[in-house]
Amino acid sequence: MPAGQKAFTQLHVLVFRGTRGLIGGRMFLVENVLLTTTGRKSGKQRVTPLTATLDGDRVVLVASNGGAPKHPDWYLNLQADPHVTVQRGGSALAMLARTASAEERAELWPRVVATFKGYDGYQKRTEREIPLVICEPA
Repeated sequence: MPAGQKAFTQLHVLVFRGTRGLIGGRMFLVENVLLTTTGRKSGKQRVTPLTATLDGDRVVLVASNGGAPKHPDWYLNLQADPHVTVQRGGSALAMLARTASAEERAELWPRVVATFKGYDGYQKRTEREIPLVICEPA
């Protein structure tokens, strides 16, 4: 991750937590959450702000990595350990994360793109199929 992006992410996390999501919990009318995963190599807790699409008590995340050819680190981390924490506003909930099946992705992808239209462009930019991650209460 470039140094500028890393600094912005760290600032986003600090402001989000400090304001209990009042600042940083919504960007461009889209809900943002903080996803905490366990580093697959380091074993350290890693926090990533992400756009979320809500589906009942489930939280759907998009492993877009901005349309890059590789999956984002947070996605690789949860493949190694699916126990995650998702913070919405001031509430953090332990959840289990899994990659959506092909059928689930086909159903959820239009809703995800409706949440943030940029995901459609990201998918066109990369040859990999961008995974959707379903986080469910543990």
